[in-house]
Amino acid sequence: MNWSLVTIYLFCRVIWSYEFKGRLFHRLWKKVHLLGEKEADAVGKYQQRLETAENYAGVWQRVKDTVESSLCKRGGGMMLFLDDLPLQLGAYHPLGTNNIVLNRSLVEVVEAQEKSKLVVNALVYNLLLHEYLHALGELSEDAVKRLVVMVARKSFGAEHTATVIAHKSPWVLLRNIPVFATNAPKRVIQIVKDFEKTGKYIV
Repeated sequence: MNWSLVTIYLFCRVIWSYEFKGRLFHRLWKKVHLLGEKEADAVGKYQQRLETAENYAGVWQRVKDTVESSLCKRGGGMMLFLDDLPLQLGAYHPLGTNNIVLNRSLVEVVEAQEKSKLVVNALVYNLLLHEYLHALGELSEDAVKRLVVMVARKSFGAEHTATVIAHKSPWVLLRNIPVFATNAPKRVIQIVKDFEKTGKYIV
């Protein structure tokens, strides 16, 4: 056996292997880099759209878009009702309906206390997202809470206001609000018109 030819053959195999692995690694790294850029672009887009949402319908659209992007799920048309509920209850979804009832008093109290539009939008986003996940068929409260955090973190980033509220719960926004500020007479329940299109925080 000609050992010099065997040595050359093995050497060529080693070189080819390293070159192949190098090219493969480069391709994989490029794909990961492109995916990272796309995710960063998506996060920036969702952050900007939530902050600039002008009404319940605008926030609602962000809820549906982020759920579809994160969980590949999208429900049918929903209706939003505003009611004065105990502050311990942010919103609820009557089982078997396409309705969400949102605590109008809670939103108004936070809106009066917070000067940041983003904080109010992030609160509404969390409340609607929670009930939307129930409407999509997830009945477990613990599972929904985990999904809310996951969707918010993936869509807006770990440090965003919406994600922080998802982690700590919406009621963290009430920590500096005096008790008397929450005592208001109960009003008639209202429906947000054109919820699936446009609608203001007042109806």
